[in-house]
Amino acid sequence: MAEIEREAMEYDVVIVGAGPAGLSAAIRLKQLNADCSVVVLEKGSEVGAHILSGAVLDPCGLDALIPDWKAKGAPLNVPVIEDKFYALGEAGQIRIPNAPMPPLMNNHGNYIVSMGNVCRWMAEQAEEMGVEIFPGMACSEIVYGDKGEVKGVVAGEMGLGADGTPGPNYEPGMELHGKYVFLSEGVRGSLSKQVIAKYDLAKGKEAQKYGLGMKEIWEIDPAKHKEGSVTHTMGWPLGSKAGGGSFIYHLENNQVYVGFVVHLGYKNPHVFPYMEFQQFKHHPMVAELLKGGKRVAYGARAITEGGYQSMPKMVAPGVALLGCSVGMVNVPRIKGNHNAMLSGKAAAEAAHAAIQAGRSGDELPEYETEVREGAIGKDLYKVRNVKPLWSKFGLVASLAIGGFDMWCNTLFGGSVMGTLGHGKSDADATEPAANHKVIDYPKPDGKLSFDRLTNVAFAFTNHEESQPAHLKLLDASVPVGVNLAKYAGPSARYCPAGVYEFVEEAGKDPRFVINFQNCVHCKTCDIKDPSQNIVWTTPQGGDGPNYPNM
Repeated sequence: MAEIEREAMEYDVVIVGAGPAGLSAAIRLKQLNADCSVVVLEKGSEVGAHILSGAVLDPCGLDALIPDWKAKGAPLNVPVIEDKFYALGEAGQIRIPNAPMPPLMNNHGNYIVSMGNVCRWMAEQAEEMGVEIFPGMACSEIVYGDKGEVKGVVAGEMGLGADGTPGPNYEPGMELHGKYVFLSEGVRGSLSKQVIAKYDLAKGKEAQKYGLGMKEIWEIDPAKHKEGSVTHTMGWPLGSKAGGGSFIYHLENNQVYVGFVVHLGYKNPHVFPYMEFQQFKHHPMVAELLKGGKRVAYGARAITEGGYQSMPKMVAPGVALLGCSVGMVNVPRIKGNHNAMLSGKAAAEAAHAAIQAGRSGDELPEYETEVREGAIGKDLYKVRNVKPLWSKFGLVASLAIGGFDMWCNTLFGGSVMGTLGHGKSDADATEPAANHKVIDYPKPDGKLSFDRLTNVAFAFTNHEESQPAHLKLLDASVPVGVNLAKYAGPSARYCPAGVYEFVEEAGKDPRFVINFQNCVHCKTCDIKDPSQNIVWTTPQGGDGPNYPNM
């Protein structure tokens, strides 16, 4: 194909992703210099369309960025008033007392929010300050400068045919160049992944670890609704099959967020995370809450869980990684949005100082220093051993030892265990199917639990079908020849949207089918595929889920 010619636009800072990190960076840049030219490129059809989070928000990030957020109408309307933890068995539950937990686990002062709506509000604040925000603009390529630095991105390419060549309505998109480029794509971002590999930013760090978070919004019986109530559970139905747990958050308007997280380091390829979530809702405690209600939305996305020891180097020439592109989730707190906001603020301050000094296209070490040594690093350092303890010793031991370790770090600033490693990546943790028993999951009842395709309709996802599949196979023979033969085809189960299936027809070899139209952009396939043969790339702009208020 001939070299594509594109127009170029110049900015001081180009930001990829209108999540909490990217929008915080944009706002802070304008606070520091109203004349700074800033553009935010968002692949979703609108700001918030691809945002999915629990979410109980620690407002410390907003406090630092926009201290008068309450007066400005930020959608933080439901303070946490009740905070409960349970260990579940199949038929009952045991309340875990709050008293022995370290202070960092307390949700007092936090808010139950829709992060999609918080981001929509932040986008309004940014635009009022002069930030240019372009939704529906997927960033498909990095643009490099003459010295190997990141110079910009290609955004807005549309109209490719299924074979990858330009179709009749092809639009080449544009190059957007910046003195600095911020990648705030969220978990396992496609451009961030390329930058980490090109500049070897993960060298000397622990393997990044991930969870798969699935979430439904339910409208429930007003008599059962307790606005401001927060419940977390561990145990059943996962048991020893995998790490993880649930969250149940009561927000306004008789709505409840019901979510389930499965750590992706599980060994048994027969584990079906989506069905674990559906089974969870049949626990007596949960079923009683949801009975008579209706599910109004569904979605899923991966969560970075490696924490302090897995954060890659965050800067390379011309580029900085923000928020979940680095991995800033505090796993025991199940919170990362506050750190994402603080990272955006820190990156903006570093870029502003560099631009004022006449710099461009170089590294921003001041940003990395602030993240590792400031509030974010202190938040993550205290809990750095919780995830590896859980992975190595299971739920019960990790509760006791992890709690002790968090207290040591809180009181003494250190741990007798030092900093533990994570070991294998989540892909490498997958063991051959022959080593494990098949798991028999109950069939969804259509009232509390639902099949995947029915639920995916409630993610309101859509992809233009004539474009190339954005889920790329490095080797087309691997799914059947290796993954089906050795691992029983785990992609048919680990995907929460039913994208992958193995079709068997009489007298024919199995076929691997990719239903990319179903994709909700969770990136689990890019993470958990045992052969690391699936590469998630961005589809054309505006495609994917359209989450209303996740």
